[in-house]
Amino acid sequence: MIAPQIERREFLKFSLVASGGLMIGFYLPGMSKLAAAEQSSANVFMPNAFVRIGTDDRITVIVNHSEMGQGVYTSLPMLLAEELDADWAKVGFEPAPVDPKYNHPVYGIQMTGGSTSVWSSFEQFRNAGAAARAMLIAAAAQQWNVNPVTLRTESGAVLDRTNRKLTYGQLAEAAAKMAPPAQVALKDPKTFKLIGKPVKRLDTSEKVNGKAVFGLDVKMPGMLTAVIARPPIFGATMKSFDDSRARTMPGVRKIVAVPTGVAVVADTFWQAKTARDALRVDWDEGAMLTFNTKQMMQQFREQAKTPGKSIRLEGEPDAAFAKAAKKLEAVYEVPYLSHLMMEPLNCAVDLRADSCEIWTGTQFQTVDRGNAAKVAGLANEKVQIHTTFLGGGFGRRANPHSDFVVEAVQVAKAAGAPVKVKIVWTREDDMHGGWYRPAFLHAIAGGVDEVGSAVSWRSRLVGQSIMAGTPFESMIAKKGYDPASVEGVDDLPYAIPNLAVEYHQTQVGVPVQWWRSVGHSHTAFATECFIDEMAGLARKDPYRFRRALLQKHPRHLAVLDLAAEKAGWGKPLPKGHAQGIAVHSSFESYVAQVAEVSVQDGKVRVHRVVCAVDCGRYVNPNIIAAQIEGGAIYGASAALFQELTFEKGRLQQTNFHTFPVMRINECPVVETHLLESQEKSGGIGEPGVPCAAPAIANAVFAATGKRIRKLPIRMTEAV
Repeated sequence: MIAPQIERREFLKFSLVASGGLMIGFYLPGMSKLAAAEQSSANVFMPNAFVRIGTDDRITVIVNHSEMGQGVYTSLPMLLAEELDADWAKVGFEPAPVDPKYNHPVYGIQMTGGSTSVWSSFEQFRNAGAAARAMLIAAAAQQWNVNPVTLRTESGAVLDRTNRKLTYGQLAEAAAKMAPPAQVALKDPKTFKLIGKPVKRLDTSEKVNGKAVFGLDVKMPGMLTAVIARPPIFGATMKSFDDSRARTMPGVRKIVAVPTGVAVVADTFWQAKTARDALRVDWDEGAMLTFNTKQMMQQFREQAKTPGKSIRLEGEPDAAFAKAAKKLEAVYEVPYLSHLMMEPLNCAVDLRADSCEIWTGTQFQTVDRGNAAKVAGLANEKVQIHTTFLGGGFGRRANPHSDFVVEAVQVAKAAGAPVKVKIVWTREDDMHGGWYRPAFLHAIAGGVDEVGSAVSWRSRLVGQSIMAGTPFESMIAKKGYDPASVEGVDDLPYAIPNLAVEYHQTQVGVPVQWWRSVGHSHTAFATECFIDEMAGLARKDPYRFRRALLQKHPRHLAVLDLAAEKAGWGKPLPKGHAQGIAVHSSFESYVAQVAEVSVQDGKVRVHRVVCAVDCGRYVNPNIIAAQIEGGAIYGASAALFQELTFEKGRLQQTNFHTFPVMRINECPVVETHLLESQEKSGGIGEPGVPCAAPAIANAVFAATGKRIRKLPIRMTEAV
């Protein structure tokens, strides 16, 4: 997506030795150790992870991916510790500074997203641990004057045949002088002690005892807090402002115009916010003043009546549709959605004449560093980012324009460097700040023959591109369309002989970007609801109808069967309850979900969600279960409650009371069942989301006989 891919199983050699302990890093094949060290600041596929072993026996894994709840501060250290034969009780983690040596091995920048953290680093971290272990053994062999092959490692120590022992801490300095091995042998998976086991997370205690530092927790002596008055309509610009009242309020230090609005800088957040509320700003509201989401969706419907950009074409869908014994056409709509992280956006900046330090929860370190450097007027190496814990990300903190980081540097610059200032977005700011999941419309037509077999399918999608206008727009130029808009339908697995997928890319002045599961969040809803409708057209059971169409896709079939089995598909349910099913692959993982719901007085209640998952080789089943369960609830919240609407250019939702999330008393029981697999690892942070909406919608039909074709689910709009 971002840079040319390298073979993910390609062995990464090791270099970079540090005194006072043992530090192992990565460099690319074909590079000398010296070249790797010298080029570590170059923005290429360079060294990207380190392990530090101290003389106190502590092992610190420096993690190059952001921790936003998905468990990388545990999963990645597990990979390294497994091959190192480390004592897990002595393993810790440390967030990596922004540096090319920590770049993503596939995407070529330092970032976290696309459910790629574990699979992309699976071999890298194992190789790092194995190489460190080999150097420790070499150091012990030298000290004991024995052949290294006579030694073994166990729980953070090297032992000989007589059980003489040297701990890794005792060997650290000597091991630092050993030459890195040309190649290493990795463990047989049958001998794993950590990988694949439900190991407790390393970051839990910090989060429980309050020591974990999130962006909002960052405090520095003399730090000021800023809040910004931003335009009420996207694209609006400031004409003038009156701060006569605000500048006399307690704690206010400065009020300045910045590119995104008017910044109020004060001693505390509350002082800044109350002063901002006292501002009077005159806005030029611009072309979006008449924007209305209802009208937009009507325009989408009209566009869907005409052919779009051809994405996939097999057979003759139109001719097959015309000859079909039974036909069906349906239009599905999904709204704009906010990421709605529990921790609103924030960014702290210490700006000086010759340096800039930033503290924030970001998913896009390289991009943010480069954009911040431009604003500060500094070279990239003069800007450092300290990645804190993220109180949720879901894609919002991987903004291609680094909006919340750039804005913080702009305020610091306008306030007059040197200054330490933290920008804080209120919940309302966060919701109104844009960069939403785009609204989409799917117009689907399909037909079955006399015996109920699917013979035709045509999907037409209408919606905004998330890559247009970003540094990643080259992906559109390469393919001729935005692949993120159609993912999940462009590779529809069902064996339908005549199939077409078309796409209308629209231009709307609402800023959009990736949202948890990206395009799959809307394509799964439309396709899995429509396949259910086709099953009804064919008078067949939805589960068995899918089975018949998935015979050439064994991984889809396996999760579908497992979910149905564990949910007791077809067995008696409590009175008023019904089940719906969905299956979908995303981020190289396969998920099926069965939702059990009831509908009373027009309100949908989800009682149980059974999830079956095939994510290939996995590291920690507990983390996978947590991510799948969280994804199911995240997807269910959107399906049941959430939409962003605009009238006269203004967003109508402001906070949780108008954009609800599922509360504890509303949450279903969520079960996760893992398939054992030796396939390569897939992602897990996002695949729990896509099936939630269609499984629930299909269950609603089973309970009421009414189809859900628009989200969020409102029984008054069911058909």
